[in-house]
Amino acid sequence: MQWTFRWYGEEDPITLDHIRQIPKMYGVVGTLVGKLPGDVWTLEEIQGLKKSVEAKGLKLAGIESVSVHDSIKAGTADRDKYIGNYKETIRNLGACGVKVICYSFKPIFGWAKTNLNYELPDGSYTLEYDDEVVQSIEPIQMLDLISGQTSGFRLSGWEPERLQKFHDLEKMYEGITEEKLFENLVYFLENIIPVCEEADVKMAIHPDDPPFDMFDYPRITKNKKDILRIVNAVDSPYNGVTFCTGSYGANPENDLVDMIHALKGKINFAHLRNVKILGEKHFLESAHLSEYGSLDMYAIVEALIETGFDGIARPDHGRTIWGEKARPGYGLYDRAIGMAYLQGLEEAVLKSHK
Repeated sequence: MQWTFRWYGEEDPITLDHIRQIPKMYGVVGTLVGKLPGDVWTLEEIQGLKKSVEAKGLKLAGIESVSVHDSIKAGTADRDKYIGNYKETIRNLGACGVKVICYSFKPIFGWAKTNLNYELPDGSYTLEYDDEVVQSIEPIQMLDLISGQTSGFRLSGWEPERLQKFHDLEKMYEGITEEKLFENLVYFLENIIPVCEEADVKMAIHPDDPPFDMFDYPRITKNKKDILRIVNAVDSPYNGVTFCTGSYGANPENDLVDMIHALKGKINFAHLRNVKILGEKHFLESAHLSEYGSLDMYAIVEALIETGFDGIARPDHGRTIWGEKARPGYGLYDRAIGMAYLQGLEEAVLKSHK
């Protein structure tokens, strides 16, 4: 696997110097901070990001994420304009050697947790989702819930500029069913995948987080059935998935090893983390080790290797430990510990399969 780390640019308190000291580090998965859905990522901007990464001996291996404009997801009259912008961004990324775009196709909420600062018995902090909390509030109250726990960090998917338009977004998605959302995704993919093939940039759709219904908004990337339908709708190695173990694994009905084998050749990016199931639709993000959560991380790494996955992978999320002031889920220390563990699993699997 090509081991990477997510990096939020110059505003990230975790520097490239920190990241490059982690053993076996191939590169970073970066972003252009401040870009909103629908914006074109210019060649000059991407080159600037790439230059800063490569100056530290790392690769700009992928992007998280070129956000999809809501007009595309909702299928409004101006979606073709934003699809055109997306195509231009794909071409610019390809020209700079970027190989993977992680993206999502979720209405309004890209991800959701109910507690960004859940204290574990050892005094560390992590993210929790409890559906009972969600059932007790209105969608707009989720904005206040998250914004009150950010510790001053700008959280991807919860940008104030976008969420200030919450009521407009609600209206835009009125009447959008799962089937209609899927049709809009296929329309998007049919338009961009030929450009991806030309530019040599692979798309990797991220699953719903959490992987079940929330506030009655349609969800189409929850499970094996959903994701196979998507990759088969536009059959190309450039139409693939981000296999996020923490997102899929939050639903114990998802058999992750089986899903990895079913998606052989379609996994373009791997997010590896563990979750601990506390009850129905109630979970927290644990330390990466198998025994700390509900997922068998060895079996997951083994399945990726058995299916020939050799793409970019990263430790996904981590606890906040050792007094670090960090963006929730994205501190340095626990993700670096998680990286070492995952690399150890990879080495063990490779040696056992010789």
